[in-house]
Amino acid sequence: MSDASASSTETTRIVIGIDLGTTNSLAAVRAGKTPRVLRDLDADPLTPSMVCLHPDGRTLVGAEAKALRLEHPERTVFSVKRLIGRSASECHSDVVNLPYQVIAGERDLPRIKIGDLELSPEAISAMVLKHIKATAELALGHSVREVVVTVPAWFDDAQRQATKDAAALAGLECLRILNEPTAAALAYGLDGNNDGTVLVYDLGGGTFDVSILRIKDGIFRVLATKGDTHLGGDDFDQLLAQRILNLLPSKKGSEDPYVLQAVLSAAEGLKMRLSEHDEATLELDLGDHGEVQLTVTRAEFEAAIAPLVQRTLDCVKSAARDAGLELSQIDDIVLVGGSTRVPLVRNRLEALTGKPPHTEIDPDQAVALGAAIQADILAGNDKSLLLLDVIPLSLGIETLGGTVQKLILRNSTIPTSVSEEFSTGVDDQTTVELAIYQGERELSKDCRLLGEFKLRGIPPLPAGLPRVLVTFLVDADGVLRVTAREQRTGIEASIQIVPTFGLTRDEVRRMMIESIEHAQDDYIAREEIEARAKAEAMVRGTKKALQIAELPPDQTFAVHKAVKALQKLLDADAEPNALKSASDDLTKVTTTIADDVISAAVTKALKEEQQQ
Repeated sequence: MSDASASSTETTRIVIGIDLGTTNSLAAVRAGKTPRVLRDLDADPLTPSMVCLHPDGRTLVGAEAKALRLEHPERTVFSVKRLIGRSASECHSDVVNLPYQVIAGERDLPRIKIGDLELSPEAISAMVLKHIKATAELALGHSVREVVVTVPAWFDDAQRQATKDAAALAGLECLRILNEPTAAALAYGLDGNNDGTVLVYDLGGGTFDVSILRIKDGIFRVLATKGDTHLGGDDFDQLLAQRILNLLPSKKGSEDPYVLQAVLSAAEGLKMRLSEHDEATLELDLGDHGEVQLTVTRAEFEAAIAPLVQRTLDCVKSAARDAGLELSQIDDIVLVGGSTRVPLVRNRLEALTGKPPHTEIDPDQAVALGAAIQADILAGNDKSLLLLDVIPLSLGIETLGGTVQKLILRNSTIPTSVSEEFSTGVDDQTTVELAIYQGERELSKDCRLLGEFKLRGIPPLPAGLPRVLVTFLVDADGVLRVTAREQRTGIEASIQIVPTFGLTRDEVRRMMIESIEHAQDDYIAREEIEARAKAEAMVRGTKKALQIAELPPDQTFAVHKAVKALQKLLDADAEPNALKSASDDLTKVTTTIADDVISAAVTKALKEEQQQ
């Protein structure tokens, strides 16, 4: 009886998946083999990601907020996903055409100002998540606590952490942050029989991602990912909205929150109609700002959005290169996000890949369904699937001379851990400063600094002798933790790297382009810096060690000869290969010295301790 009761308790653990979208959000659950979307009382699976802070004090979320966006445009918040985890200055171009006010708060953090209130993007997102939570609890008939929340694959550490913070504010425990394209691939592989290579094209309201996965025997392995956190259906709407604003008799219309909200709403409607028809007509009365009558053909709309669509296709080609595949080797194309309903998107993608995309799964629901599958796996109810995701950009540590030693390469599978041993560059150095960088270039000045910390208490030994083991650990959410440990003493220091705001799209694009353009120059510069730094450290360390160690005359002569040869090459600015060869020769004849120095240091430390 007790065994049966325990088994029943174990099987009742329910973890739901939530797709927190720019335009719409929804939740799903898997209880059994097939996931299902959790619907509200109106049987609508989609909840608009909108919050209206009504003048009477009420907080309205979802459809109720959307219904008030024209009545209270300056108090109705939407597209907040584009602000989360970023600085106010980075968000400047996103907020220009918003009807509500966004200001720069403390530490340049964006704050949504409504009346006397100043709210963070995390707080607004938490209101949406809390509404989704209530919808799920109503549909399931019991409380919900544990969730899996999805984010764009190209979200950086700060944006992922901000999303987790929003979940916590909503009273939810986020077990996993899951990349949206990966979630969609899980939904695509529902029956477990779809082995092959899959390209997931995810064009939502505010972000774009493309991921290439290999599915085999229930293992979902991400081969490569690429994306743009500043590209989505909202940008299509903005192009149409600008065309409408240009037709207004009053040029002050773009400064009126009511006009902005009405125009954005009309633009969204035009876009949706143009996905079904060859042309669409708009008649819009904006009161004192005038009336607008406009007919837009699909051809005109497609010509306007073509550059944006091309940006997504460039990401597709880049992801295929990173995965080491030709597009012809992709078995299936999966569409995710409401913006993939735009005919030009589907047609251009099919023309590029040579394959018609799958449309049997609702693109608005695929991410939530996949998140539900991952949630069920984390709940311990399904052990048949394994999900292996990746990080988007390389991570490394700054070394002597300003180079970056990459420990984790971009598109590495996570979770992952990599360790590498380093040493000091100055005699008797007792503190090491570690600087963590992200990017694809060889020199630290060309990469993005993520964080810094110090390891103190290193034994005062000649340069090159201390052994500092640096470990990079990236967890399943893509959050980096760096640990440094001095191997002889066991002293340790660590830091969890969460960038203040993260990388912007332009920075990512610049890093990737420059890494290709300057690859050869970077490699040569790095080789020269590292070879010279190592040679100089060896000369200094060996000279210092010779003052301590007692060696036979013949061995002393050999060491002096090797040091002199290496110093001569340094003075002559010799090529890296020559410096490496001479450094190796010196290493061979100084093995005994290293052992003697370490013994002497230990003996000295013991004597000092006894004297105390």
